[in-house]
Amino acid sequence: MTSDTPAPPRIALVHALEESVLPARAAFAEIWPEAACFDLLDTSLATDLAARGSLDAAMVDRFLTLGRYAAATRGAADAARAMLFTCSAFGPAIDAVKKALPIPVFRPNEAAFREALDAGSTIAVVVSFPPSLASLMRELEDEAAARRQRITVKGVLADGALAALKAGDGATHDRLVAEAAASLAGVDAVILGQFSLARARAAVEQATGRPVITTPDAAVRAVQRAVREAAGG
Repeated sequence: MTSDTPAPPRIALVHALEESVLPARAAFAEIWPEAACFDLLDTSLATDLAARGSLDAAMVDRFLTLGRYAAATRGAADAARAMLFTCSAFGPAIDAVKKALPIPVFRPNEAAFREALDAGSTIAVVVSFPPSLASLMRELEDEAAARRQRITVKGVLADGALAALKAGDGATHDRLVAEAAASLAGVDAVILGQFSLARARAAVEQATGRPVITTPDAAVRAVQRAVREAAGG
């Protein structure tokens, strides 16, 4: 890189599941390889949320701490230009980070929601992490209400899929996700509601015959647009 070459945009990726790291990186590599991504991983967030059953003020404070740290982390040229959280069950905590930081901050699902709403009015949401389901369905309904769009949301848990993935059994993970998605008939589109589910896209497409939207791809496209708009093009 010469002194006249602009530094690649530095993007912070914040994860609560280690299974989200590779899908996020793969999406950036395919869609926006020029971005200089770095990762922050705190797996205790997911385990603590599962144990408590809901977000509390202490967990929101932890997200604010992670967000401020990531925003201040500087590379060779500059600090992070944008931040993407990949943990789907923590919407209110991520919204608190959005309000606290001067850079664009993205929830993992918001871009996928917009793409799904453009696809139709009956939408399936598939998750493998139980605490994510209710919050994602509520967030999708809120997004539709903001657009004054009437929708029907069908949610399903791919029970056992995350455990299979953690055990290294990707084939079983993908099969369970596809079976869960196929159980929801009459939908216009399927959202795979966690970054870790993106690997099952082909299996879900085959099982459902419906458009399948993955959160990493949609999120990367949204982050890329935001950074380019902030840079004036």
